[in-house]
Amino acid sequence: MNTGWLSTRVAIAALIFLSIARVDAADAVNSPERRAIGELNPTAVIHLGKTADWVSITPEAVWVGSTGPFAVHRIDPQTNRRVASLRLPGEPCAGLTVGFGSLWVPLCGAVPLLAKVDLKSNRLMSVFKTGPAAAEGGVAASPDSIWLVIDKQGSLARIDPDTGTARQITHVPAGSYNPFYADGQIWVTRADGSEVTSVDASTGTILATVPTGPGPRFLTAGGGAVWTLNQGDGSVTRIDTRTKRATHTTALGIPGKGGDISFGGGMIWATVSKVPLSLVDGATAALLCQWAGPGGDSLGIGHGALWLTDYHAGTISRIELEDATRRCNGGSIQ
Repeated sequence: MNTGWLSTRVAIAALIFLSIARVDAADAVNSPERRAIGELNPTAVIHLGKTADWVSITPEAVWVGSTGPFAVHRIDPQTNRRVASLRLPGEPCAGLTVGFGSLWVPLCGAVPLLAKVDLKSNRLMSVFKTGPAAAEGGVAASPDSIWLVIDKQGSLARIDPDTGTARQITHVPAGSYNPFYADGQIWVTRADGSEVTSVDASTGTILATVPTGPGPRFLTAGGGAVWTLNQGDGSVTRIDTRTKRATHTTALGIPGKGGDISFGGGMIWATVSKVPLSLVDGATAALLCQWAGPGGDSLGIGHGALWLTDYHAGTISRIELEDATRRCNGGSIQ
């Protein structure tokens, strides 16, 4: 073996590693200083239960899940008051989505289930015996189906919204749990890996696998892209929905379980417990602002506002988007 050649290769590898480390360190230094979440003044704070988690927004309502009780709650965004609460036969544990005139709620328990709630009457219409593979999963609605990963082997079920039966199974990589519909595709993050699978929502066939940061879990879409919140290192990855290629991964410094991400006002909004808000530019993928302090874990954008839960307090707060972006841009604090 040529030991001189080997020494040179080792030296080059070390230099590359140090260069990457310096870039990461520079990103950390140039990141905006974390601000206090208390500078954002909620329009309303609504208590729901022992915990509050998962948010889904329609043109008429804001829906939020809870434990203590196991329920979903309907909030009227015109009055900022809870107008209905619906008890569920299990913990809402894997997201909420809206489709076919219904709210869809995956439930955890001895037997995983899928609840269907009528949006007009606020009544529980059906409970199907097709449930989520794990907590912190997700559910998605395409124009003709509901999509849910039903086992840890990556069985993505295409569910008939009328009968609740799986009419097609697409096998994505094991350890994938969170589907999201955007641009005619079902995007499924693999929390046990570092990639997203794109599935054709019409045929159920796999189109592409796209690398992301480690442990991608929650995702959203906007600005011609899908965005993943990566629990492994607390970063966000931008994937172009047309080319199916990752274009940016932005360090947010918010690793760990839980969290959520949503698109609104041309921006990406991310949350985890104790760092309730991070604001990322939807055009440049640059981290603009972060707010730290109590609260956080799930959010939604709608009715001109950011709806942010405090998981442990069991509340959801309404924060006006205009107020949050103004303060991020340097507006004075009252």
